[in-house]
Amino acid sequence: MSEKRPAVSLPLLVLAVLFAVCLVAANLLETKQACIFGVNLTAGLIVFPVSYIIGDCLTEVYGFRAARLVIWLGFLMNAFFVAAGLVADLLPPADYWHGQEAFHDMFGLAPRIVAGSFVAFLAGSLLNAYVMSRMKRSAGERGFSLRAILSTVAGESVDSLVFFPVALGGVIPWTELPGVMLAQVVIKTLYEVAALPVTLRVVRRLKRWEGGEAIDRGISYNPFRIFEIQTLHDDERR
Repeated sequence: MSEKRPAVSLPLLVLAVLFAVCLVAANLLETKQACIFGVNLTAGLIVFPVSYIIGDCLTEVYGFRAARLVIWLGFLMNAFFVAAGLVADLLPPADYWHGQEAFHDMFGLAPRIVAGSFVAFLAGSLLNAYVMSRMKRSAGERGFSLRAILSTVAGESVDSLVFFPVALGGVIPWTELPGVMLAQVVIKTLYEVAALPVTLRVVRRLKRWEGGEAIDRGISYNPFRIFEIQTLHDDERR
């Protein structure tokens, strides 16, 4: 009897952890509004696109079901972090500590920002994985760069369309909002393009490590079937 492959491989575990860290970091960095070369942006731009790159790697190598599970795990870890931050913000400060106002600015997120962030993340990330998976079903191994870019455009567009009006509408003037949203999508897509050489190398190494890649045939794209996942069996490899 051949030895069974582990349910979760080391690379998949590492990618899942990095994905969750990127989400938590982006949540903090989004609180800063920046102006770079005359373009208004949120500082979350530094790290949030990395989560989409990781999502592309997950979907390409392990399939939509693995990506869906990691997306939901990242969502839960982010929700836990936000909840812990809100509770910590409500704790009465010590008499000798004078950082409550700065702490509140960082962790006392308004409910609308939390709601906008969570809904936008789920919608954008799941759409990104869906587009990657469906394009791969049509093209096979070929065309990874194209589907990585197009899936990012789709996912980031939905993310921005949900997050900014819900979370920051009025905080960012409504007249400025369309420009900020467009800039976010364009710059995050350029981020993906610039990172493609590294992404391609990572994907090739992952495929060699796993001995193949998943092709999503006959699966459910229901976003709530979270635990419908399997490893790279022989009938899925190419």
